[in-house]
Amino acid sequence: MLLKLLIWGICLGAAVWIGLVLFVTVKEHTVPEADPSKTDAIVVLGAQVRADGTLSVQLQWRLDKALEIYRSHPQMIVVCGAKGTDEPVTEAEAMRTYLVANGVPEDQVLMDDTSFNTRQNLANAKKLLPDGTKNVLIVTSDYHLPRALALASDTGLEACGVGSPIKLVYWPKNHFREALAWVKYWLQSYGLMSL
Repeated sequence: MLLKLLIWGICLGAAVWIGLVLFVTVKEHTVPEADPSKTDAIVVLGAQVRADGTLSVQLQWRLDKALEIYRSHPQMIVVCGAKGTDEPVTEAEAMRTYLVANGVPEDQVLMDDTSFNTRQNLANAKKLLPDGTKNVLIVTSDYHLPRALALASDTGLEACGVGSPIKLVYWPKNHFREALAWVKYWLQSYGLMSL
């Protein structure tokens, strides 16, 4: 009897998990197309900076997507991300350096170098932007974009977004973690977990 319950529990857990990963996958493919001509600022969310100071592929692809948008619709850019224990500089600093090296004027890049998660990224970005700025375009990896948009709405921002691709080899890990992050988001939204 105990063995049957254990098997049923494992099967139920696997089914729930598959459902969550499917949810993340569907969400990322159903984000409405963004119109950069109607936004006041671009917010780029951070990702890993390698120990040698170079950008991870995921972070570089986010920044390349932001550059593509900026070149067609110049507007203020906010880069977000603190310094992880294995990072030589803050993610925001590395991002700013990359954008400036690729032609974005220094005075067009604002840095939030104190945030450690997406909720903090967006709350801090909102504080950095001029008063009254509400319409922002969020750039992050495609799997992360739907939750980033939900969090932006929670902070009072009117946001649209553009997702950058990820390496296929990272698809399982990223979607697994993002499914967990959605569970945390829902628990926080319903007051069942502290922010």
